[in-house]
Amino acid sequence: MKKLILLTTFMLPLLLVVKKTSGQVTNPVTIVKNDGSQHTNADINSTVNNTLSGAENKLKGLFKKKKKVSDSTKNTAQATVTAPATVPVAGVAPAGGVAPTTGVAPGSTVPATPSFSAYQNFDFIPGEKIIFEDDFSDDQDGEFPTHWKLLNGQAVINKVDSKPSLLLSEHNGEVTPRMKTDTYLPDAFTFEFDFIYKKYTDPGYLTNYFSDALGIEFYYKDPTGVHSNPAYRVVLGRSDVKIDNLEKAYPDSLLNGFDEKWHHAAIVCKNGQMKVYVDQYRICVNPNIDNKPLKLTFDDLGFSKNNPIIFTNLKLASGGGMNMIGKKFTDTKIVTHGINFDVAQATIKPESMGTLNGIVKIMQDNPDIKFEVGGHTDSDGSADANMTLSQARADAVRTQLITMGIDGGRLTTKGYGSTKPISDNTTLEGKANNRRVEFVKL
Repeated sequence: MKKLILLTTFMLPLLLVVKKTSGQVTNPVTIVKNDGSQHTNADINSTVNNTLSGAENKLKGLFKKKKKVSDSTKNTAQATVTAPATVPVAGVAPAGGVAPTTGVAPGSTVPATPSFSAYQNFDFIPGEKIIFEDDFSDDQDGEFPTHWKLLNGQAVINKVDSKPSLLLSEHNGEVTPRMKTDTYLPDAFTFEFDFIYKKYTDPGYLTNYFSDALGIEFYYKDPTGVHSNPAYRVVLGRSDVKIDNLEKAYPDSLLNGFDEKWHHAAIVCKNGQMKVYVDQYRICVNPNIDNKPLKLTFDDLGFSKNNPIIFTNLKLASGGGMNMIGKKFTDTKIVTHGINFDVAQATIKPESMGTLNGIVKIMQDNPDIKFEVGGHTDSDGSADANMTLSQARADAVRTQLITMGIDGGRLTTKGYGSTKPISDNTTLEGKANNRRVEFVKL
């Protein structure tokens, strides 16, 4: 009888917790301190597992031992590493479930990913050499990312809409890429990433524009010596973009269904000028960047732990290819990192149109030029698979250029797989440089 009472005492709270949360959508945002153990769950969408994990700690490891955090992870995070919990968030599905509605008004629809036609006037072209790249695919859910430094607040890797993402929360939270030097931004550079705003349910907080705005600080050295850490602040909000003291609103077509949807941001800084693009739109241009930026950080000025900034798929490159229009082609080849594809696929992403538009213009201005379109991959995966993928990607680029008016007789294709690397295959930025499309003059 005593054993039965003891078993009931332990099991009843677990059953009640599971029953209470089984219909609840997990939140990738609420920050929880796990008694210093950094014991975290493996997936943002596993509500029941999260709840059982909390009960497990309370039962002092009766049913399962806590996971040991590696030394490398401990050394990476210099502030509190965070874990997700179970505050409902619209659009994030429970394990095996369907995402709930996102707050869109009845009868309206959230726009799909912009099409190639929407990008027909897109002129952003990324820099020539990638110096930092991270999509968090090498990081474990619930941990702090290996290639970043935590300067303040709390941050954690979690999957948002199946994408490994970095969630930064708490007032004045701040992270920066882990680089070899403290001043790493070249004279001209481009910076790209994906971001999303998620709706959440938290009666304890009121939301406003500033509580969830994604901010990037571009630090520079004050020539007057008056300020110790001056920075140009770029803010990508829900309705506008701000570069330092210049603010521009989104067009209505971008505002429609802006929440609950991934967006691609692109920033170019060159010759004292900074431009910010969101999806296919050039939103804001500030020509008064008088001091050269030296480094960057992401920060969160929100006041709710349950409403973090969320971003992924970052790429920082040297060179500021603002415009290839009118460029006369005199080289033997063009090496591009601006034609991007879905992971392990030959599907071209629409944001590649800036580079493709530039190639089209060069071929129009130089009607006698013919190119071999060469596809190149990094060394991940098998050699045969990489060769097949690189050929498919080269073919996809040729097909797209033909649809843009280029005579197919001026274009041949060849996939090289990973046989012709231009950088190492041991670092993220090295692999990113090796993944490229080349246009070789015939």
